[in-house]
Amino acid sequence: MRAPDPHPIAGLPGRVGVYEVGPRDGLQNEASPVSLATKLEFIERLASSGLSTIEATSFVSPRWVPQLADAGELYPLLPVRPGLRLPVLVPNQAGLDRAVAAGVSHIAVFGSATESFARRNLNRSVDESLRMFEPVVASAKSNGMWVRCYVSMCFGDPWEGPVEPGQVVGVCKRLMEMGCDELSVGDTIGVATPGQVHDLLDGLGSAGIATGQLAVHFHDTYGQALANTLAALEAGVATVDASAGGLGGCPYADSATGNLATEDLVWMLHGLGIDTGVDLESLVATSSWMAQKLGRPSPSRVVQALAGGAPALEDALEEP
Repeated sequence: MRAPDPHPIAGLPGRVGVYEVGPRDGLQNEASPVSLATKLEFIERLASSGLSTIEATSFVSPRWVPQLADAGELYPLLPVRPGLRLPVLVPNQAGLDRAVAAGVSHIAVFGSATESFARRNLNRSVDESLRMFEPVVASAKSNGMWVRCYVSMCFGDPWEGPVEPGQVVGVCKRLMEMGCDELSVGDTIGVATPGQVHDLLDGLGSAGIATGQLAVHFHDTYGQALANTLAALEAGVATVDASAGGLGGCPYADSATGNLATEDLVWMLHGLGIDTGVDLESLVATSSWMAQKLGRPSPSRVVQALAGGAPALEDALEEP
C-alpha cells in the first residue's frame, strides 16, 4: 500500500496545517556540516511536496549553533512562491535585527515553561527570558511580522520531572499578551501521554487561549507523538509541528530524541480523511534523499516502508 485507506472520525479538523521544522530544528543538531546547497535543495524539495510553512533556519549566534551559521547567506536564496511561509527562529533582539535586515516576514521566539531548561537554553530565569522577549515581539510586530512563540518542556523536564499545567499556562498567557500570533506547546523530551495533552489544552482554553492560536510540537522519545497529536486534534488544534524524516531533537536536553516525522504524521492525517495539501510520495522521496546526504537511514516508519525498507504487501501475503 502506498497510501492509507481514509476513515474519518467525527469532530476532527477537516484540514491540518503542517508546520515543517526539519531545516531548522532537524538540522541544528547535526555534527557534520550540511552545505548551503544541500539546505537550499532540501527546502525547495519540501516546498515542492506541498508544505506551505517551512521553518528555514535560525538567526542565532554561530557560537551556539554552528550548523546554522549560514542563516544570513541562506535566507535571501530561499524559494519565493505564493502561499509559502519561511519563518526563522530569533533568540533575541540581535537575532531579530539580522532577520529584519534579511527581509524576513515570519519569526519565532523560543521560551521555556521550566526554570532549569530556561537556565540551560537561555542562561536566564523564566521571568528574565520573558522580559527579554517582550521588546523583541513588540519590535517584530511594529515591523509587520507574524510572530510564533514556542514554549518548551510543557509536560516534563529532565531536571524537574513532571510539569504542572498551571505552570505552563502562566508562561503561555504572558507570551500571548505580548502579541504572539501563534503559540506552539512542546513536549521537548517526549514524555507526554494523551491525558496530559487534554489537561493542558483544557487549561489553555480556560485561560482564554483559543485552539485556533495553538500548535503542538511532540517528540517521539517514548513512541507517543502520534497518540498525543490525535489527542490535540480531538481538542480542536489544527496546526502540528513535524520534521521531515524525523530529523532533530534538542541540543540542550540530552534525553530529547527526534521530532515527530512529517511522513508519519501525514500518513495518519490522510488516514483520518484530513487534508494537508502534502504529496506524501514526494515528501518520502525528499527525506530519503536527505538521509543519503546525512549518511544514515531515516527513523520515520513511513519513509522506511515506502522507500523500500518494508516488503511489498503482495510479497508479504505470499509468505507462509
